[in-house]
Amino acid sequence: MSPQHTTTPRKRFGFGRRSAAALALVALVGFAGIGIQYADAAQAHRPKKDSIQTSIDALVKDGVAPGALVSVRDSRGRVTNYTAGVNDPRTRAKVPTDGYVRIASNTKMYTSVAVLQLVDEGKVKLDEPIETYLPGLVRGEGFDGHTITVRHLLSMTSGLPEYELPDVSVWGERYYEPRDMLDSAFSQPAHAPAPGGEVQYRNANYIVAGLLVQKVTGRPLAEVITNKILKPARLHETYWPSVGDKTIRRPHAKGYLPDPQTEKWVDTTQVDPSISWAAGQMISTPSDLNKFLVALQSGKLIKPATLAEMRDSKAFLPGGETFPDLVWHYGLGTNGYELSCGGIAWGHGGDIDGYSSRTAITADGRAVTLVVTAATNDGVFKVLDAFDAALCAGK
Repeated sequence: MSPQHTTTPRKRFGFGRRSAAALALVALVGFAGIGIQYADAAQAHRPKKDSIQTSIDALVKDGVAPGALVSVRDSRGRVTNYTAGVNDPRTRAKVPTDGYVRIASNTKMYTSVAVLQLVDEGKVKLDEPIETYLPGLVRGEGFDGHTITVRHLLSMTSGLPEYELPDVSVWGERYYEPRDMLDSAFSQPAHAPAPGGEVQYRNANYIVAGLLVQKVTGRPLAEVITNKILKPARLHETYWPSVGDKTIRRPHAKGYLPDPQTEKWVDTTQVDPSISWAAGQMISTPSDLNKFLVALQSGKLIKPATLAEMRDSKAFLPGGETFPDLVWHYGLGTNGYELSCGGIAWGHGGDIDGYSSRTAITADGRAVTLVVTAATNDGVFKVLDAFDAALCAGK
């Protein structure tokens, strides 16, 4: 049986209420790195009744997605991987254990760290206007690069408008340059009266942040992230797809969308993810996402003082006034989730047509990444419930 959740109203990250607004999320945080040992949950040593397995089995049974993947790293560094459902509804092939997936907005973690590494190197200042680094770029109705700082971009408090995201049949087939997204966004008026106010989740912030990294380093963002984050942290299963690459390395979990007419799952695995760029283009595995959180918290990527800046957060209401009990803590590209078992887990999340993922780590070093192979408004809260259950299973 899945862990029971309290019915007492609490300000935590995903229980009881249903809202499409929950698809707007991000975050990260971690713990001291120690040796990692791997175990497959399908092996005989796994308990017959496992609450995590039960939770993801329920996600598939409830029709949230055809399949699900989970990787759990406990406080001792032991890793257990889980799967549920099928990788292909037609052939009934199994979901690959710890398979590759599109991590969507989890990419923002890496872009944020790339910026913060430049802060550590003295090449970027968090409270400097973006105009200093990208003169003339940020201009529009109600917003200006002279008043928007680097911190405003990373904390989603810039007030910048969002760019248009067409149907997957359109964006998945064509290649986009970063400027394409900003031209779309900057044709709209600002979303807030002044920078530094309330958190408003907009991908456009991270398109600008990615351009900032490229301008300061003089190198492509994908190269910077690969050389300064992925290689030092030994994240061998995480990568930035090359220009025009619609595929995913094997073994991968296939992604799906429900057909509104037939109610059958439509394969959306192969798409061009360039419309997400610095806000959501990367590919990884569940266990490698957890390894990233560990590397970050162990001091391998940014200084402790910089990490503290990253976790300095504002309350964020992804459900708006309609669902005021759904409260998250938003920092510099990080999101804190209040758990049903107490405490806050810091992590990130991502949704793209075909995949919905959540990743976070608790103060005692328990890291969880959960992925379902579809992203629908109706299923997001069930995913959050299962995510909480997995993070709390070690309590």
